[in-house]
Amino acid sequence: MKISVLGSTGSVGTQTLEVVEFNSHIEVFSLIANTNWQKVYEQCQKYRPQMVGMFDEKAAKELKTKLKGTNIKVLAGIEGIIECCCHEEVDTVLSAIVGKAGLLPTYHAILNKKNIALANKETLVIAGHIITEVVKENNVKLIPVDSEHSAIFQCLQGQNSEIEKIILTASGGPFRGKKIHQLENVTIGETLNHPNWSMGKKISIDSATLINKGLEAIEAKWLFDVSLEKIQITIHPQSIIHSAVQFIDGNIIAHLSPPDMRYAVEYALNYPNRRPSKLPRLNLFNQNLTFEEPDFDTFKGLGLSLECGKRGGSAPIILNASNEVCVESFLEGKISFLQIPEIIEKTISLHRFVEKPNLQEILDIDQWAREKTKELIY
Repeated sequence: MKISVLGSTGSVGTQTLEVVEFNSHIEVFSLIANTNWQKVYEQCQKYRPQMVGMFDEKAAKELKTKLKGTNIKVLAGIEGIIECCCHEEVDTVLSAIVGKAGLLPTYHAILNKKNIALANKETLVIAGHIITEVVKENNVKLIPVDSEHSAIFQCLQGQNSEIEKIILTASGGPFRGKKIHQLENVTIGETLNHPNWSMGKKISIDSATLINKGLEAIEAKWLFDVSLEKIQITIHPQSIIHSAVQFIDGNIIAHLSPPDMRYAVEYALNYPNRRPSKLPRLNLFNQNLTFEEPDFDTFKGLGLSLECGKRGGSAPIILNASNEVCVESFLEGKISFLQIPEIIEKTISLHRFVEKPNLQEILDIDQWAREKTKELIY
């Protein structure tokens, strides 16, 4: 099997390449990244892809110079990225790039009959109604890679019973148990210090605000065709149970593994088969598994996200775009941690709702939300 890794320098992308190392039947056909050409160059030396795509034109130029004399083709910009994903030799696209940037490459890959291993939740958050439709039309597989959604997907295998409830677990992030007055002056470093997972900056901050869990609930709505009312978010600090499904007879099936994204990646790339894995095994002895209700008063972004998901249409697009800008501004020291949900809520209140936006409208609404959020910040 030949794969295209969309977002090869990020946390999930690099872990995907680790998985490839002990799955000899998987070949890396193309690597795709944004600006970090130095890391891509190192990956090229190790994995020898046939193609590389860089979103950034300057980074592509630097990489092309560095790879001179090799047979690796270097492409740039969105057109080059799409070509890397849609090449006839690619079987599966591992979509792991952060944010809205994953939408168009994933969409075009589906149109070109590529199976998708999806770690880019934003693609479904902002365009779930479009993506799920083209997946059906093109008869391709859409396998979730987020650990929670992989867990739900695995719990549903072989089941033909109606879902009563999806139990979507969350660690609670670095500020679990804190009250809102204790978060007024938290630092960037404290916010990035996730207790269980090693992730990129964007998702680490989303996990701290719990907005990430709201985005995951919206993603689950589209992946598993359930209403948000049937998704229960549960704080599980140990991150051992990655999610669970309760059926209409009251039985619950849960998925357990260590907090390591490679389990979900390996499952997605090998699906529907399971192969012997070199990943470490979970030791159930001395495990103390606990569960708590979310604190919606302190983590206002969670409730806001769920409201947007329930409203649907253009609301999740505004939520996602505004959040991306706010996270970037927080990392730049321009706003405080508690201002993130406040600015998102203000942006949402100013937008003109669209019931069922098409692809171009999604891109336009996204751009509007980014510009409006920046206006509110500056």
